Amino acid sequence: MTTRYRVEYALKSHRRDQLIEWIKGLLAVPFVLHSQPTAVYHEESAKLAAVANATHQRYAEIMRDVEQLVNDHIEHEKAGRSGKSKLKLLVPTVGTFFTPLMLEDAFIYQDRRRFISKRRFVAPSFNDIRLTLNTAQLMGLVRRSQIRLVTFDGDVTLYEDGCCLLEDSPVIPRIMRLLRQGKKVGIVTAAGYTDASKYYGRLKGLLDAVNRDRELTDEQKNGLIVLGGESNFLFRYDQSSPDLLTYVERSEWMLDEMRLWTEEDITELLNVAEASLRECVSNLNLPAAVLRKERAVGICPLDGHKMHREQLEETVLVAQSMVEKSEVGGRLPFCAFNGGNDVFVDIGDKSWGVRACQRYFGGIDPSTTLHVGDQFLSAGANDFKARLACTTAWIASPTETVQLLDEMVELEEHWARRT
Repeated sequence: MTTRYRVEYALKSHRRDQLIEWIKGLLAVPFVLHSQPTAVYHEESAKLAAVANATHQRYAEIMRDVEQLVNDHIEHEKAGRSGKSKLKLLVPTVGTFFTPLMLEDAFIYQDRRRFISKRRFVAPSFNDIRLTLNTAQLMGLVRRSQIRLVTFDGDVTLYEDGCCLLEDSPVIPRIMRLLRQGKKVGIVTAAGYTDASKYYGRLKGLLDAVNRDRELTDEQKNGLIVLGGESNFLFRYDQSSPDLLTYVERSEWMLDEMRLWTEEDITELLNVAEASLRECVSNLNLPAAVLRKERAVGICPLDGHKMHREQLEETVLVAQSMVEKSEVGGRLPFCAFNGGNDVFVDIGDKSWGVRACQRYFGGIDPSTTLHVGDQFLSAGANDFKARLACTTAWIASPTETVQLLDEMVELEEHWARRT
């Protein structure tokens, strides 16, 4: 339910991805003009094949035009005039692109797998475009630079919502492959534990696999870190620890701006957030308890209870609004989000978390970083802010994460053969 909501319900949510919606509208025109809903497959197969080819060509041409608009936007950004680009005028919410988007090639790639051009009754969908954008991001990274850092969300990205990363997970050998290639891997999760054993419990399958592997060098194994609480607690792989993780002092990885966050402001922001959450528990009669942590505060369901999606979204928006209106809300970054059956307000957000990973590994550039996550549209979507720090891939399940990582290898091998 959580996965379906985060992606499919996004179309009906109060927040939309304007770029995806805009591209979807562009593709709807040739779909309507070229579709043949009255044709019969077995009687008019030649006609349908010709229509599919024409539709494919029109879709690809539109993607090429959008690709050129993205390139123009990138040039405007380099010149410090991003607000003047044509794409910004057409899609006001469009942000920064850290690499070019190979949209035409990406569409051709996805069309071979999803047969988008051959559909007569279902127009190019939100998910078609989302996956095409993911492929375009990968192509941009692979062709223009080397991928040096891959960061992952936890729930719904590496494992199912509320579950753990077990040894039989198909994502584990893919992450191991990243490490063998010399890439750095950061798991940037909302789970805010100060105890390494809690993270070991969530990531046991991966950590045990890294520990057992005799092909990985020590340097490659040390390329795995966990950043919890969005951007608050960093743990590095450590084979000498019983939990295979060791806490890293903040002084070793904090960004300069983070050093300006005072404990007084942190306490005040969490106080405001806690008061808002308690009001929601009372006003909405939520079967939940308030949980205060070192750098977060949230509500968790009482045993056996399930809160409604609408109640969770309302709670997120109330807490977000109250903190933003407070004096401290203008001094500290924070993230309020719906975790599926809980709501939390954290100090910082995943843009800070990804940037902290980049700094910890010696200053990795955003153009060589990829963040993979599932929450980009639901209220307080905590992966959305990662777009400020690097290229992102929007997935809907751990299965899609596996497919994305396999796609990355395929594209890297294809590009290596060409060069």
